[in-house]
Amino acid sequence: MAQTVERTVSPRRAELVAAATRLFSERGYHGTSMKHLADTLGVLKGSLYAHIGSKEELLYDVVAEGAGRFLTRANAAAALEGSASDRLRAFLVGHIETAIEHLDAATVFLNEWRYLSDDLRADVQDKRDAYEGLIRRIVTDGISSGEFRADADVAMTARLVLSAGNWVYAWYRPGGSLSSTEIGHRYTELIVRGLETNSINAEVAK
Repeated sequence: MAQTVERTVSPRRAELVAAATRLFSERGYHGTSMKHLADTLGVLKGSLYAHIGSKEELLYDVVAEGAGRFLTRANAAAALEGSASDRLRAFLVGHIETAIEHLDAATVFLNEWRYLSDDLRADVQDKRDAYEGLIRRIVTDGISSGEFRADADVAMTARLVLSAGNWVYAWYRPGGSLSSTEIGHRYTELIVRGLETNSINAEVAK
């Protein structure tokens, strides 16, 4: 497992990370230069290095913050008392709310993390694996309890949930008719109902 990277966050560094989040989302990591960051903040490029060692450090900070937000919501959903269906619904709604409420950060987290160097990318991969592991555990619990269909493929289901939730960043535009929570609930109706045992029984009874 990769070693977690910890950094001291000063107000100026936090401002840098916020600017980098927006620019990396709009221009991509490779399309953003330190000069772009300096111009956005209205400072000289050389002064940035008093707060950051490299552009890659900024990318890591943006991605790690994004991973942290997703994991916080996911852990809360996985810890809920109640059915696996309830936990999976909470998980997917939380994922979509997080992606939409932090759209720039989610875009960077999902698209640009692969440009990190090996050690930093491995650290982020550990977080992504932990996140997917929470979905797999919920689905496995649902199968074991009889809530979810016995023939459900745990790995495939987890990837479906992730793919559905992740793709929101690509099409969502602020000002639409649905809130992030409403979008999340619509997704859960499509995905969770397809897993539930009673949905199979209802179909057979027709």
